[in-house]
Amino acid sequence: MRPDRSTRAFTRFRLIALVSGLIGFVLALLTPLLPVRQDQAVLEWPQAEASSVEAPLVSYVPLRLEVSLPCGLLAGGDRTLLSTIPAESGQATAKGVVVAVNGGELSVIERDVPMLSAPVEEIGGCSTVEIVADAAATTVEFTGVNREDGTPFRNTVTRDIRPQIVGVFTDLDEAQLTGARLRADIDSRFSSTPSTIKLAAMILAALSTIVALVALHLLDTSDGRRARRFLPAHWWRFTLADGAVLGTLALWHVIGANTSDDGYILNMARASGPSGYMANYYRWFAVPEAPFGWSYEVLAWMTSISTASVWMRLPTLLAGIVCWLVISREVLPRLGARVRRHRVALWTAGLVFLAFWLPYDNGLRPEPLIAAGALLTWCSIERAIATGRLLPAAIAVLIAAFSLAAGPTGLICVAALIAGSRPVLQIIVKRAATSGMSFGQALFRYAALIAPGLAAGTVVLIVVFADQTLSTVMEATRVRTEVGPNVAWFDERTRWDSLLMLSPDGSLARRFGVLLMLLCLLVCVLQVLRKGRIPGTSRGPSVRILGIVFASLALMMFTPTKWTHHFGVYAGLAGSLAALAAVAVGSAAIRSPRNRALFAAAVLFLLAITFTGSNGWWYVSSYGVPWWDKAPLVAGKGLSTLFLGLTGVALLFAVWFHFREPYKREKATAPNGFDRLASVPLTIAAALLVLFEIASLAKGAVTQYPAYSITKSNLRSLTGDTCALADEVLVETDTADSLLLPYDGAPADGLSAESTGFSPNGVASDLTADAEETVTGAANSVNQGSENKTTDTTGAGTGGGTTEQAGINGSTVALPFGLDAARTPVLGSFQESEQRQASLTSQWYRLDLADSVRDDPAYRVLAITAAGRIKSVDADGVETYGQELRVEYGTRAADGSVDVLGAINPLDIGPAPSWRTLRVPLDALPAEVNAVRLVAVDNDITQRQWLAVTPPRLPRLATLDSVVGHTDPVLLDWHVGLAFPCQRPFSHHNGVAESPAWRILPDRVGSDASNAWQDDIGGGPLGWTELLLRADSVPTYLADDWGRDWGSLERFTPYDPTAVPAEITVNQVSRGGREEDAPIRVR
Repeated sequence: MRPDRSTRAFTRFRLIALVSGLIGFVLALLTPLLPVRQDQAVLEWPQAEASSVEAPLVSYVPLRLEVSLPCGLLAGGDRTLLSTIPAESGQATAKGVVVAVNGGELSVIERDVPMLSAPVEEIGGCSTVEIVADAAATTVEFTGVNREDGTPFRNTVTRDIRPQIVGVFTDLDEAQLTGARLRADIDSRFSSTPSTIKLAAMILAALSTIVALVALHLLDTSDGRRARRFLPAHWWRFTLADGAVLGTLALWHVIGANTSDDGYILNMARASGPSGYMANYYRWFAVPEAPFGWSYEVLAWMTSISTASVWMRLPTLLAGIVCWLVISREVLPRLGARVRRHRVALWTAGLVFLAFWLPYDNGLRPEPLIAAGALLTWCSIERAIATGRLLPAAIAVLIAAFSLAAGPTGLICVAALIAGSRPVLQIIVKRAATSGMSFGQALFRYAALIAPGLAAGTVVLIVVFADQTLSTVMEATRVRTEVGPNVAWFDERTRWDSLLMLSPDGSLARRFGVLLMLLCLLVCVLQVLRKGRIPGTSRGPSVRILGIVFASLALMMFTPTKWTHHFGVYAGLAGSLAALAAVAVGSAAIRSPRNRALFAAAVLFLLAITFTGSNGWWYVSSYGVPWWDKAPLVAGKGLSTLFLGLTGVALLFAVWFHFREPYKREKATAPNGFDRLASVPLTIAAALLVLFEIASLAKGAVTQYPAYSITKSNLRSLTGDTCALADEVLVETDTADSLLLPYDGAPADGLSAESTGFSPNGVASDLTADAEETVTGAANSVNQGSENKTTDTTGAGTGGGTTEQAGINGSTVALPFGLDAARTPVLGSFQESEQRQASLTSQWYRLDLADSVRDDPAYRVLAITAAGRIKSVDADGVETYGQELRVEYGTRAADGSVDVLGAINPLDIGPAPSWRTLRVPLDALPAEVNAVRLVAVDNDITQRQWLAVTPPRLPRLATLDSVVGHTDPVLLDWHVGLAFPCQRPFSHHNGVAESPAWRILPDRVGSDASNAWQDDIGGGPLGWTELLLRADSVPTYLADDWGRDWGSLERFTPYDPTAVPAEITVNQVSRGGREEDAPIRVR
């Protein structure tokens, strides 16, 4: 007998549900407004035992700056009294504030605004130089003295020109700084922890929500039915399809490609410990990720155990497993009996899910979690509808809220709530049973059922605002919006444009899943519109999942960025939709052979479009993969053409069936081969793509070995060697000392044994790297109006220039890589006036390749530093036009004669015409070689065609891991973080960054994107490293893959080597949730 819902026990349950639900709801809403303990950081100068200090502010400018300099400092002649940026950077007056005496005149310049100046003689009686700058105005005054007209020496600019601070620098000695004072209130608003009252409120909100949900469950039992098992018995029955899908996920976890932002997110997580909050490490002035990104906190905890890729991506693997288990055990049974029993539907769901998951969801981004959240939200809603209970609906709201807080694409979970809102509302009305009750009693019953859902939907706020306030999150949102990218909803097409570009963002693997999902959606909708339902399926759940996908596509328009990796959230929904489509196009649902042939043609045409894309993967994941930069070809013919031809064949079959159908006799026969094939085109296509993706990455691992590959790196990490690419990149450790010496003559004359048209200064003054093809709309890219060309790929120190002092052979050319001009001759064929044909044959250089050298892993390549445009052939046999440079090798006899054994063109990875390191692997030279020489020919008399060389070198190499180490602070560009998990990213704390010693960049196209993303316009770290540090490229190589552009390594040197890290004064204050500081200055 069912219990009476009017009994005292259920009244008590309703009261508990109402009170605890409202407490949880109200406290969650109050969380952003409750106070926090905020660190208030202050930079004060001068400091003990240092005249200059480093203090790069991640917000660039302080909240307020006050400077007071005694006028007694003016008597020392021309010098810089104070600057917030080193003068050697060349941008001190453009971005900072400079107080200096030049030519007997004192001037104060702030952001290229001449604030105040006067001859020292005129203001000799002044007391102090005062500067006060805040967001409202900047005032400079020479106190204690007036102008001739009696007005004070003062100037005020009433706009925000606060100077950027990377430290305080002066030409004065410490003893001369008596009376000088600088105080900068640092913007450390995001360094905060919850106050006691906020912490208590958050705990109480969480507990109240749990109590409310338990009370809601007790109210659910009023229907008198026994609660259903959380995981029914069929969950534990495993099938061959389970083994195939779960086995593929596990295999892909080891051999599979990663996603674009993995390095970005990993270093955010690693840096969050010292900083005290989850900052956007590479852009937006290090504002927090809130209100999104709670999942990164999980990753931050995981980094305390290991930073290896296979470990850090475990949440993604678990999310994939959850997705498949939910699809196969919850989704498919709810879609109807035919779907549940249909083997083809099961396999189609699994294969389409994998086709979506593999290219999108094998990294650290939140999309895998949101994909799982979308499925769980929908299944919870469906369970609520099926059982007539509200706890599953409240759990759905909870899951949707956390999915949305994981990332903006979590909006798709809202679609599931919308799709099930009407049936759930009907359950609430039915359960309230308010007939004959007063308004107050009815309100009580409705509120008791709704309050737990409100608490479940808002409890996520205690995670989002755990250590931030409403004002700080609003400021972070403002900064991200103003700096961008922030794309309007009506520009959603840009995401789809990127999907069809020839790049990893538009790779064939990424195209297939999305296009197939749209085809499945179209087929299912047409079936529902034509027949009212898909035959053999449950109409309610089927229509709701179609509505979810439609609504999701619409809601995705409102995400602020439009990148293709967001499509990863559809993985679970696409697999579920594919199962429906498999039933919808089966012989039982579509009896017409013509229609099945048309559907097969549609799938083949989809494959044709898919295979017009490249087989591209992000960064190191593409190493060794076939067709990584082009559409797949076989025997010179594109696979897309093959599928287009098959599409035509299928259409011909459709035409044949169309005209034959009126004359066909109806008879009961077993399905023929075409019928069986036409009923599973989705399954076959998905299987083809999954196998193609797995084979591509497996082939990459095999062809790369023994060089670096994703597979090799992950397998080594399982044995404890977790440093990945850092163990494979080799760094020159003795560049300046590795020059070979000529057998005959002086080193200065070694290049000029036979030389015509080459000269010591025959190098162009501008060696900016040529632009290369790229694409717009790529992940973490900004629109630079560059017409799909790179704009900034010149390596540090390789862009040319001259020096005042001539080198060993009279050259004034500025050399890269730390080469010593006093020991390194240079010859080039560039002519300032009329370009002429030129040729060069160097002396024979001594090359000691004894067994001890060949067996030493420190000596692997012969290197030549060169510039200009040099002929080269890449690994695919594609020739780059340029002038000829070859290395001849031979054996030198005791009498000085040389037996020439052959010649080899050194590998050139570019970029031209910048200085770069050409290389010849030593194992490409015969064992008996002991002499080499350079032979260059420049027969092209156009101004762009020339080349310059320095003597060959035999550098000593060491791994990047041993050179950079694990303790030096490093600026790891966002592409490379996961590939270099052992290197320590520079930290920042209380608004001040640590000065890095190194920078690791990706390949040239990647570095162009990272340079733009991390620059001063976007509020990235390059906005202060370029002001504080000089960068110099260090020659590097990828072991056993010598022609690979893996990236580059730069060594940072402070512009002011006397400056030391500043001591920052920190005080904790209580700040309310609505208290605001001055806005971050955005360009």
